[in-house]
Amino acid sequence: MYTGLLHTHSLVRWLMLILLIMSVFRAYNGWKSRRTFTPGDKKLVLFTLIFSHVQLLIGFVLYMVSPIVQSALADMGSAMKDKMLRFWAVEHIAVMILSILIITVGNAMAKRATSDGEKFKKIFIYFTIGLVLILISIPWPFLQTGAGRGWF
Repeated sequence: MYTGLLHTHSLVRWLMLILLIMSVFRAYNGWKSRRTFTPGDKKLVLFTLIFSHVQLLIGFVLYMVSPIVQSALADMGSAMKDKMLRFWAVEHIAVMILSILIITVGNAMAKRATSDGEKFKKIFIYFTIGLVLILISIPWPFLQTGAGRGWF
């Protein structure tokens, strides 16, 4: 179960990142070119939001069944002194929750915006902040926290 969830989490990560990057670029272009916020823009933002929430839910389940996290939770005092255990038990999940919260707030702010330019601007700002936080907190294979995990 754990391995299947981990692979699903990794796959959804790539889909979510692609959607998030597309949303950021499309919002920036829409904002700067002063174009109309189309139903296509709305769908892209919605799918980005859906995939980010699905990713978060899968992450919550993984958090509960992860042997690494369980080891850290068994002795949080020692885990806080160990960079790897601290990353998995606290840092990764906290930053990811924050980033998805920021993306969600950005979506809500864009819905309330009265002009198309404001919608694009809100999406661009909030989604970019969320994207940066996500990119910082992903355990990339070239980092110590992602060593041995691979790209998928």
